[in-house]
Amino acid sequence: MKPNSRKAKGRYLQNIVRDRIIKLYPVLGKDDIRTSLMSEAGADIKLTSHTARKLFPYSIECKNQEKLNIWSAYEQAEANAGKFEPLVVIKKNRRNPLVIVDAEYFVNLHKINE
Repeated sequence: MKPNSRKAKGRYLQNIVRDRIIKLYPVLGKDDIRTSLMSEAGADIKLTSHTARKLFPYSIECKNQEKLNIWSAYEQAEANAGKFEPLVVIKKNRRNPLVIVDAEYFVNLHKINE
């Protein structure tokens, strides 16, 4: 695959994720959340406002690849996370995107108040 095609494929997934977050939180606009440039360091989805960070406290890494080292992708998300929860969105051709988060974090999301 040519580098330009690879970058376009990555951008496609980033745009899907950005648009779904905006749809989930209609109060957010294009100024609150943006996709990173292909050579830009850090998370793939940039939550640029305090409101966006409060509503969606994740550091998002996107991988649109046929073969993927999931552990490496998660480590990259962790390295960029800072104080936010690392989250990886993976996708391959003709498949819906999947989300990877830490299992303990996921279980804690669904705990009933004790």
